[in-house]
Amino acid sequence: MAVLPIKDLHIQPKLTGWAPFALGFRPFFLAAGLYAVLMMGLWLLVLRGSLSLGELAPAVWHGHEMLFGFAVAVIAGFLLTAARNWTGLPTPAGLPLAALFSLWLAGRLGFLIPGLPAGLVAAVDLAFLPTLALVLALPILKAKQLHNYPFPVMLLVLVLANALVHADALGWVSGTAPGWFPATADAGLHLAVYAIVAMMTVMGGRVIPSFTDNKLGSRARRWQSIEWLVPVATLGALVAALFAPASFVTAILAAIAAGVHGTRLAGWHTRKLWSVPLLWILHLGYAWIVLGFALLALSAAGWGLAASSALHAFTAGAIGTLTLGMMARVSLGHSGRMLEPSPLMTWAFVAINLAALSRVALPLVWPAAWSAGIAAAGLLWMAAFGLFAALYMPILLRPRVDGKPG
Repeated sequence: MAVLPIKDLHIQPKLTGWAPFALGFRPFFLAAGLYAVLMMGLWLLVLRGSLSLGELAPAVWHGHEMLFGFAVAVIAGFLLTAARNWTGLPTPAGLPLAALFSLWLAGRLGFLIPGLPAGLVAAVDLAFLPTLALVLALPILKAKQLHNYPFPVMLLVLVLANALVHADALGWVSGTAPGWFPATADAGLHLAVYAIVAMMTVMGGRVIPSFTDNKLGSRARRWQSIEWLVPVATLGALVAALFAPASFVTAILAAIAAGVHGTRLAGWHTRKLWSVPLLWILHLGYAWIVLGFALLALSAAGWGLAASSALHAFTAGAIGTLTLGMMARVSLGHSGRMLEPSPLMTWAFVAINLAALSRVALPLVWPAAWSAGIAAAGLLWMAAFGLFAALYMPILLRPRVDGKPG
């Protein structure tokens, strides 16, 4: 038997062909990156008065597509990939994955193509999340993994939230709330934000300390009492905020949640992580959750300006930062590459945090700069996800470099 020279042992197999539907993270992460840029660009045009969206209230369209378009795409890509690792059972790939992705894409096109019947747009858009929940539940139930049952349940909560938005668009409810948000659309969008925040606290607790310890050889501090309090404090604060956003009870519960999550995050911290971009982006993403609860407490206690900043700490801050960090890491790891992002990707991590800072802080410290802050945040957001899409498109479309499936 011929023996390969030592130098040949490190030769990577030549990449041939395409693999956009080899595993769930591939189509959904790429689409999420591109859609994040497109939607923010359109939103900035709407704010300038250069674009009309037809029947949908502007803020409803913006919130819906950033949550049920962008964020749900990231969630789908992550869960479809993670469920295969959790259970050891297959998740959709090839044609079934392409069909599932096409259902998500059809929902997005429904909002971008003018003149389509509102009922058709709603039906197509509402079909994706229940289908995703079913596809995810099947391997989890078959593997009898009780600790993973909450994920299909949280997807069903998102189904309810989406239905509330569409019910308003279809005129199935009467009465409106002041401002840009119709009443049930407002409730649906807030419910969606809070469900995604809850999902991020669960996944953050699993992956951030383990990623940190595995990379740095550290040992995250975990306090059993804090871990027990995390779901209780999170659920209590978010439910209170949903039903009584301006109340003493919500202020107290949100402050407790901020303290619990802040303590949890402090236990994971080590100064070494600041030299590893794929770690500090996740830690900063979780820190936005802490800040979101703190601002939610201040808003509930009567500081009206903090309400929008709390919402955007959760969305532009936590959702934007954690999704970018997780997409960057998962895409490298599941394509057989080293977990080392390019320097340009590190700048994308900086940009997404600056975007969140502009959107959250400027309205609080300099209300007169509201418009400039939104424009700056939007452009920085587009730069961050534009860099991701450009840098990771070859990674997501081509086969794994180690020749393995996925």
